[in-house]
Order: sequence, then C-alpha cells, then structure tokens
Amino acid sequence: MSKILVTGASGHLGQAVLRHLLETYKVPAGNIVAATRDTNKLSAVADKGVEVRKADFDDASTLDAAFAGIDTALIISTDALAVPGQRLKQHQAAVAAAVKAGVKHIAYTSMQNPGKSLVTFAPDHLGTEEAIKTSGIPYTILRNAWYNDNYLLSMPANLKRGQWYTAMGDGRVPNVSRDDCARAVAAALANAKGDSKIYNITGSKSCTADEIATIISTAAGKPLSVIKVSPSDLQKGIESAGLPSFVAEMVASADANIAAGNFDEVTNDYETLTGEKPQTTEAFMQAHKAALLSA
Repeated sequence: MSKILVTGASGHLGQAVLRHLLETYKVPAGNIVAATRDTNKLSAVADKGVEVRKADFDDASTLDAAFAGIDTALIISTDALAVPGQRLKQHQAAVAAAVKAGVKHIAYTSMQNPGKSLVTFAPDHLGTEEAIKTSGIPYTILRNAWYNDNYLLSMPANLKRGQWYTAMGDGRVPNVSRDDCARAVAAALANAKGDSKIYNITGSKSCTADEIATIISTAAGKPLSVIKVSPSDLQKGIESAGLPSFVAEMVASADANIAAGNFDEVTNDYETLTGEKPQTTEAFMQAHKAALLSA
C-alpha cells in the first residue's frame, strides 16, 4: 500500500487533512505519515496508528528522514512569513528532499493566481510551484481561495465597535472554509493518479466587502458598517493597533489584491475533487457565531 506524507501536520490545515484522510476517505492509518517540527503535538494521531516523524524545513537532515519511503507527499505551506524569502527556501528544501527520496507524487497548498498578485507572500507560492514543476515529479497543486476562517481573527473586535475598516473597495473574493480546503487536499491525496493538475479551490460565489459584512452581521445579530480605506491607511491602522509591520502589510496587500480583482474567480474544482458543494459563507458564519461574538 502507498504511503502518504502530510507535512505541517500539527497545524490547523494539517490536522483537518489528517481527519479527512482517516474519516472521510477511510485511508488506513498505517498508510499515513504525519510530520511536524514538534512531534509531541501529534500524540493524538499517533494513538490512531498514524506514523509520526519529525520534519523541520530549516533542517535538511530531518527532511531526508521524513520523506524516506513516501509515495505521495503533501507539502503544506509553512508559517515563516516574518523573514522575506525564508518560506520559499523552506519549500524548496522540501521539494529537494522529495526528489532525493524518490517520491512519486507531490501535492502542495498554494494560493489563487500567485503569478498575478499583490499579496506579499505570493512570490513564495509561485516560486514553490515552479520548483515542483521543474522537479520532474507529477504534482497536484491546490490553489486555495481566501479562508472564511481569516475573518474570525478581526471580526469580533469589528462587531464590538460596529465598523469594519477594509481596503477591499468594491472587489470580490470567493471565500472558502479551511476545512473544505483540507477535504479537497485529502481527496487529492487519496485519489492521486500520477498526473499533474492544478485545482483552484473556491467557494461557490464571489462577494464584496459589503456583502460579507451583511452575512456576518446577520449571523452575529449585530450591525456592521463597512469603512473603505486605502491599503496604506489600513496598514497604518493595523500597525497602530500593535500588530507587527509584516502582518499589517500582508493584510493590506490581500485587501488590495481583492480590490484589483485578482481573487475574483469561482470554480467547480472543489466539487470535482470531493463530489460535494463547498460550505457557503452564510453557513460558515452561522456555525461560528460564538467566535464572532467572542470579543
């Protein structure tokens, strides 16, 4: 039986991918290898029979061991965003390890339209995609749309004051849940056929900031006004709230990318992979009402 490796397995997306592999697609635990920097965080899946390995993308020796004997490897993009270029180097090291280990198929979690993007971390994704394509290994690249989950970070405070400052303008974004992205990845891993494909994992419709605000306001039962600002003013506002500059720049660039229309693409790729419709933003926000009201 083929071995599937999931890197970044202790993160939110990685944990969800493991759950869908085991529960949704009934992949035997013995066929799955979960890897992360701190293996103590994977004790729960180890108890289910999943093999656990250490994988530190800054330490090539751990990658050699992590990728050994693997048939299909999922490289989940890392969270190394503070230092420009670090994440791309990490991903390139993982691809090199996959080549060295003789991996037969690589899957990678990318972002929508990385070659035409204003988002600060888009070059990391584009560079990783290029490294995978030039590796000679068949691949599945999953370009995930902006997570609905991302709104849960700022919306509790926004709802508390009744205002959402955004630089999205009148741009549209086809938000999708992180869990749906995980299910799409798991489907691709469970059914890898050795060909090379790119899938764009999006929600079923593209929404403006005003439409998203209405959805969130309805779910939370509280008013939410949209205050449209420039990307530079949004960045300054986030920095003044005490968040790191790289975070402020990242959020502002994502909004600017939406305003430019670079995220405005709806596909049926999620349904192609899973046979299901993606969760709507309305259903997601209703399910996370408690989180929206947590401020």
